Amino acid sequence: MKNLFIYFTAGCIGAVANSLVVWFFGDIGITRAAGVAIAPALSAQWLYGRIVWGGIWGLVFVLPLFRSNLVLKGSLLSLLPTIVQLLVIFPDAGKGMGGMALGTLTPVFVLFFNWIWGVVAAAAIKIAR
Repeated sequence: MKNLFIYFTAGCIGAVANSLVVWFFGDIGITRAAGVAIAPALSAQWLYGRIVWGGIWGLVFVLPLFRSNLVLKGSLLSLLPTIVQLLVIFPDAGKGMGGMALGTLTPVFVLFFNWIWGVVAAAAIKIAR
């Protein structure tokens, strides 16, 4: 039970880091300069769901992969929410497969942003242990 709590909390911390990077990239115009329409406003409403889902995704750290290398594990596990975002969430939201309606480089940014989540979550797990 303790490990599940650590994984959930680490996922939440990763989601905060991910969300701040997504917001920052949008706020200073990095995504716009790359032709990607991802520039959310930083609000409690936007953050809440992202943090909860980040915690839920954090539970995938229970998988027995690369126990000695949490950064590698976080990098690999970050591919799971990336795949869901690109192949399920964006199409369901009318943004096209891979979020192509948001710009052709959308998958690259989603991969990077979710990598931030995975690495920060892994670091939080390491610190918690």
